[in-house]
Amino acid sequence: MAQFDVYVNTDQDSNKIYPYFIDIQNDLLGSLNSRVVIPLTPIQEADKTYPKHLCPVIDINNKKFAVLTYQLTSVGISFLQQQETSLATSRDDIVAAIDFLVTGI
Repeated sequence: MAQFDVYVNTDQDSNKIYPYFIDIQNDLLGSLNSRVVIPLTPIQEADKTYPKHLCPVIDINNKKFAVLTYQLTSVGISFLQQQETSLATSRDDIVAAIDFLVTGI
C-alpha cells in the first residue's frame, strides 16, 4: 500500500456515494492494521460546487470526483483490496486540502 493510492470501495451500502477511497497515510506507518483514507464522490453537472480548497476535483477514468477531505476517516487494511490508480501527481492539492481542514489556511 502506498500513500495516495486509490482503492475501490467494495461496501455495497456506500459505494454508490463513495466509489473510491484515497489512502493518505504515510508509508512509514505501514505496519499499522488500519489506513487513513479520504472518500471520493462523483461530480455531476447538476451537483453543487464543493469548496475548492477543501474538496479538490480529480479525474479517474475520465470521470470527475470530489475529494471529500472533511470526511477523513480510517479503515482496516483488509477493506482496501482493489487498487484502481494512484493520485501521487495530485499530492500537493490533497495535502493542501488536509492542511486547510486542520488549520483553515
